[in-house]
Amino acid sequence: MSATAAPLDPLAPAADAEAEARHSNTFLRLKKKLERSVGEAIGDYGMIGDGDTVMVCISGGKDSYTLLSCLLALRERAPVDFRIVAMNLDQKQPGFPDDVLPGYFESIGVEYRIVTEDTYSIVKDKIPEGKTTCSLCSRLRRGIIYRTAKEIGATRIALGHHRDDILETLFLNMFFGGKIKAMPPKLVSDDGNHVVIRPLAYCTEADITRFARAMDFPIIPCNLCGSQENAQRKQIKAMLQGWARDFPGRIESLATSLKNVVPSHLADSRLFDFAGLTQQTRVEEGDTAFDPIDLPPLPTAQTIQFPSPVRTDA
Repeated sequence: MSATAAPLDPLAPAADAEAEARHSNTFLRLKKKLERSVGEAIGDYGMIGDGDTVMVCISGGKDSYTLLSCLLALRERAPVDFRIVAMNLDQKQPGFPDDVLPGYFESIGVEYRIVTEDTYSIVKDKIPEGKTTCSLCSRLRRGIIYRTAKEIGATRIALGHHRDDILETLFLNMFFGGKIKAMPPKLVSDDGNHVVIRPLAYCTEADITRFARAMDFPIIPCNLCGSQENAQRKQIKAMLQGWARDFPGRIESLATSLKNVVPSHLADSRLFDFAGLTQQTRVEEGDTAFDPIDLPPLPTAQTIQFPSPVRTDA
């Protein structure tokens, strides 16, 4: 194995600026914020336990690099001992720089596995030109990830989806799928053999973007589907970004709502026995349809003097 990967950007001044940025107070606060959020998500959902082997899926994008960085940092001070294995799937996309990730993994001293499977040719052969490739590509990728996790004895598969991804999925499913469904922070695979975790569930994309820029991660674009951004997801992303800009706190409230579901105030009979509801049935929130919110106090009541009517019979 080679010692390190060749830098993607040979400009020394830029590298010096990035190194300086990584030691600034602003960056250190951001790093601490991300690691704290990841630690809280792991604790809240029991994502990682003593003796676990966590396979971290690395695509070469900002999210997965940030995930790996946070997990490595947390492992140093975690009360439990767990193994981390970075995994990348080389899908044989034309021009893919297959030396970058091995070099990066070796430079930070993390155990890794590179899996090479020509899913690119399969997707290009099966999907007509101009159609979205994401669905087939993700199914093929998922099968290879599960197989690799079994081969290395991984007890956890860590994916780099963040809070924005989760909220976007929620609205995509509501608007286009007729379901209230998002990405869970932790789930079991369909075959029951794997536990999938999303430790970035509490992290925002904006913070991850800033962190990745300061860390100068060797980002690898996806030529297969990166330029095919899903139009529906793009619309949802723009909607949420608009809300975040125009209504501060709304996105945070939406994220919190995912942890505060009240089945008796929805309409799914599989989650609440509406047919069997009687006067004796006790529900969590009764007939409160909308939780009270803090509003500014009304002005002190004042007597309004109306002018005397004008007589017209004089």
